[in-house]
Amino acid sequence: MYKFMRIIVFFDLPTAKKRDRKNYAIFRRFLLNDGYHMLQFSVYSRICNGYDSVKKHIKKLNNNLPPNGSIRVLTLTEKQYVGMELLVSKERSPEEKIGTSKTIII
Repeated sequence: MYKFMRIIVFFDLPTAKKRDRKNYAIFRRFLLNDGYHMLQFSVYSRICNGYDSVKKHIKKLNNNLPPNGSIRVLTLTEKQYVGMELLVSKERSPEEKIGTSKTIII
């Protein structure tokens, strides 16, 4: 039996030069094409079906690292991820939580 897990990718990439902005766009496009969705600016999340899938996607991340910047990866179980709280200082429209019931795994 597989346990659903989440990969969270945090990144700080330079954007001062035109080449830096292009590398940022290429990395962001890779994340989106690999099934990640944006939680916040420079914070993306992806659901995986078990630890083997997590290892596979971390390897794909390693193969697509931009030449400069800082990238961190955090792996959580789905139960830990669902326990995340959103704290905001102003009243704004509520975000829709995306859980395993709304995710299609291919």
